[in-house]
Amino acid sequence: MSEEDRKLTQLRTLMGLSALINSSLEAGEIRKRAIEAATRLMEAEAGSLLLVDQETKELFFEVALGARGERVKEIRLRMGEGIAGWVAEKNQPLLIHDVQRDPRFFAGADQKSDFITRDMVCAPVRAKERTLGVLQAINKKEGKFVPDDLEIFRTLADQVASAIENANLYEELRETFYGTAMALAESLEKRDPYTAGHTRRVSRYSEAIGSRVGLSRQELETLKLSAILHDVGKIGVRDNVLLKHASLEAEELEAMGNHPQYGAEILRHVRQLKDVIPGVRSHHEKYDGTGYPDRLRGEEIPQNARIIAVADTFDAMTTDRPYRKALSFKTAIGELHRCSGTQFDPSFVEFFCQAYDEGEI
Repeated sequence: MSEEDRKLTQLRTLMGLSALINSSLEAGEIRKRAIEAATRLMEAEAGSLLLVDQETKELFFEVALGARGERVKEIRLRMGEGIAGWVAEKNQPLLIHDVQRDPRFFAGADQKSDFITRDMVCAPVRAKERTLGVLQAINKKEGKFVPDDLEIFRTLADQVASAIENANLYEELRETFYGTAMALAESLEKRDPYTAGHTRRVSRYSEAIGSRVGLSRQELETLKLSAILHDVGKIGVRDNVLLKHASLEAEELEAMGNHPQYGAEILRHVRQLKDVIPGVRSHHEKYDGTGYPDRLRGEEIPQNARIIAVADTFDAMTTDRPYRKALSFKTAIGELHRCSGTQFDPSFVEFFCQAYDEGEI
């Protein structure tokens, strides 16, 4: 292959890999793809991505692919230490043909992994004048790394930096969103001291079921948010009903029973929460069709609502109330089994009990 053809092939590969890296907003997936891209683009035996701990300013191996790559993850380098530390500190890429003779070489990684580093290309991963890490491709499979390799590798590192920065921003927005939702839910709990911690427990129990159902990451996120906001409609229930220290009368039960509909109506004003509404509206439906507000039956009930129903009821049974003491976990598990197939979806009762038996509840 001529040098011109090699460069064209390499450029096409870079374009495809850049598109792949930027097709995700999940930070872990981006980091993994970055290493795979570095190794493939440079036709190298191995690759690594070291990230900067922004508190300690140390570099650590976030991802290392290739021979025994997992062993190096416990290594941390100071700025300026090792070749990667030099690249991070100086903000300059490096091409080194004989790594073992380079005075900057840190041999600890090779010792940890029983790997011999011969040659390397290394580039800083920077975004907005801030060093995020260092990308490395190690040991050219055929021939040697050349200056053109370093140039295109630096372009890849810039693409990786952009993707990581976008993922970090997305995660910050996501955490802010979930934090706001949790703050809203917990502010409602302040009205009733007997429900303190209810939202977090129901969210945790629901996730334990959802993780066993085989939900995708996005589906689990929607389930978690549905669980956090499942009782948001109680903001529309009067205190004399919500905080009553005795069993509710028929009229009061009807007022309390409106809270799933209130919740759905509140959330309709936020377009991004449309997938959360079914779990909120239907979490008091019963598997046999005797629940509310729509008397749905079986799988007519949205899946998230069926999951939350198990989690919500278990927490209600195992929490003190003004009119009764909490049941033991063992007794509450027995109640879930007793009502399986009538009040609850039997499969979700079983998944919940698995989580309990495995110590997750």
